[in-house]
Amino acid sequence: MEHTLDRIDRKLLKLLQQDASLPNIELAEKTSLSPPACSRRVARLREAGLIRKTVALVNPRALGYNGLVIIGVVLDRSTTDSFAAFEKSAAGLTGCLEVQLVTGEFDYFVKLRIQSIDSFNELHASQLIGLPGVRQIRTFVCLKEVFETTVIPV
Repeated sequence: MEHTLDRIDRKLLKLLQQDASLPNIELAEKTSLSPPACSRRVARLREAGLIRKTVALVNPRALGYNGLVIIGVVLDRSTTDSFAAFEKSAAGLTGCLEVQLVTGEFDYFVKLRIQSIDSFNELHASQLIGLPGVRQIRTFVCLKEVFETTVIPV
């Protein structure tokens, strides 16, 4: 569903993507709106589905998640049922950040936060090998996280 955004809507979305904890009064000041008008605008953006949810972005390293792996998965069958079973199970993997259905050599990419290679090895043995319908798994250990953002251009 597409929503027509004016200049103020775009500014609100940019500001909220940078810091969603900004108080309404600050948002209002930065957009030259009254606080009630600003609050109504943000509520409309939420109702229109332009703001899905508000979260805190936690520092993974501060919680001991020092690694990132991306796993390429090939399923043994390409059926609606096999895709659904895999997706449901993969979303429950410990440290799972994303599950993406893709084109090309793999059926899915799964992005996981890990504490260490040892913890990944345990996860591999206890969870990954048991995923339904999996024919092949290829793991890519990230050596350096170069760039990551949650900001969508508006």
